[in-house]
Amino acid sequence: MDNLNALQVFTRVAESRSFTLAADRLGLTPSAVSKSVSKLEAELGVKLLHRSTRLVSLTNEGASFFDRCRHILSEIEDAKSALTLSNSVPRGKLRVQMPVGFGRRVVVPALLRFTEQHPDLSVDVELSDRAADLAYEGFDLAIQIGAIADTRLVARHLCNLSFAAYASPAYLARHGEPATPDDLDHHRCLAYIYPITGNHRAWQFSQDGRTFAKTVSGGLNMNNAESLLEAAVAGAGITMISNFIAADALRRGQLKRILTGFVAKGPDVHAVYLPGRHLSAKVRTFIDFLLALVERFKQMEASIQQA
Repeated sequence: MDNLNALQVFTRVAESRSFTLAADRLGLTPSAVSKSVSKLEAELGVKLLHRSTRLVSLTNEGASFFDRCRHILSEIEDAKSALTLSNSVPRGKLRVQMPVGFGRRVVVPALLRFTEQHPDLSVDVELSDRAADLAYEGFDLAIQIGAIADTRLVARHLCNLSFAAYASPAYLARHGEPATPDDLDHHRCLAYIYPITGNHRAWQFSQDGRTFAKTVSGGLNMNNAESLLEAAVAGAGITMISNFIAADALRRGQLKRILTGFVAKGPDVHAVYLPGRHLSAKVRTFIDFLLALVERFKQMEASIQQA
C-alpha cells in the first residue's frame, strides 16, 4: 500500500455510504474517490464495497477492514494531537448535529461569537431532531437529548431540560385552567408526534415524589416544538414544551405556565462524540463553549421556574 490516503478515502466512503458525499468531505471528485477505492480493492484482492445506483454498502470483508482503518486513522490523529495538545489551535472544519429547538434557541445565537473567537475554524451545523450516526455520517460532535442509544459514544453532560405545560391566556379564558393532569382529558392538547412511528410523546408529571406519564393528543399534533409553541400562542390548545422554547412568549404574556405543582425533572442533554485517546482541539474547544453557554441557560431556566 503506497500511502494512507487510500485508507482515508475508503473510510470516508464507508462512513457516508456514498462516493459523492465522501468526495465533498475530502475535496475530491467522485470519480477520483471511486478510482482510489477500486485500486485499493485490486491491491488487497478483495471486494470491500457493494455498489448500487442509490447506496454503497460494505461487504463482510469491507466491514472488518473498515473497523481496522478507523482504528489506524484514529491512532494517527491521536498521535498528532498528543504532539500539539499543549499549544494546539482549533482549526479546520467542525461538523455538529443538534436538535432543532435547542440549537436555534440556545446554541445558534451564540455561534457568531464562537466563530469570531476561532477564525481558523469552520463550523457546519445540521439542525434536526433525529439521532445521527456520528461514525457513518462524519460528524465530529452531536448534542442529544434523552438516553444515549449508541454505547460507543463518549457523553459529556451539559444540563437537564425542564418541560412544563403552557397555554395562552385567551385559551384559558375560554376553556378554563386544568387543576390536575387528569383534567387534560377535557382540554384540547397539542402533542409532539414522532413521524416514523406516529406515536405521541408522553407528558411527564411528578407529585409527592412520584413521577408518572400521561399520553395526550388532540386535533393538532406536530413533530416540531417551535410549531407547537406557535399553535399554543395562537390559542389552539395546551402544549408541553421546554421552558427555553416558551421563555420569550412567557415574558411577553402570550403564554401562561400551568400545572406548576406537577412539574417533573426533564431529560438530560449531552454532547456526544466518538472515543479517542486525545480529544481534538476543535471538539474540546466547542465542548468548553457549550458548557459555558448552558451555565447561562441554567440561570434562565431557574428564573422561569420561579416565575
